[in-house]
Amino acid sequence: MSQQVSVASANAIVARCEAGGLCDPAIVRAASDDDMRACGLSRQKIRYIRSLAEARIDFDALRHAPTDEVIATLTQVAGVGRWTAEIYAMFSLGHADVFAPNDLALQEAARDILNLPERPKEKELRALAEAWAPWRAVAARLLFAYYALMKKREGIR
Repeated sequence: MSQQVSVASANAIVARCEAGGLCDPAIVRAASDDDMRACGLSRQKIRYIRSLAEARIDFDALRHAPTDEVIATLTQVAGVGRWTAEIYAMFSLGHADVFAPNDLALQEAARDILNLPERPKEKELRALAEAWAPWRAVAARLLFAYYALMKKREGIR
């Protein structure tokens, strides 16, 4: 829900989805597009949520899976890219050695902290983050916190 919308908008959409029961995959599979639009979901998000509900992923099993397996499983779902899978592994599963180098906040924080002349691209930041293994998620959380202070605003949901 949080992609490409403000934190406040994402929170409102999530609250409406929860109130409408749209957190249960079976209910999502049975819901009409109108039901989903009433929660504030765009056509694209409806497509992605349906894809996720239809994938029937065993999220309990993901909790114990290696990060590479988590990413491979999640990226099979329409609308779930590597960034989303990495963020999920980091924040929802608590994996300690995962990093999302395509995240703008991580790139900007790394640029500032490391005094780089420009924001590092995904490939460059992925290489830089290798030095932080096996605690790359800890480094990411520090960079997210630093970015929030830099921007003096709320971070990700």
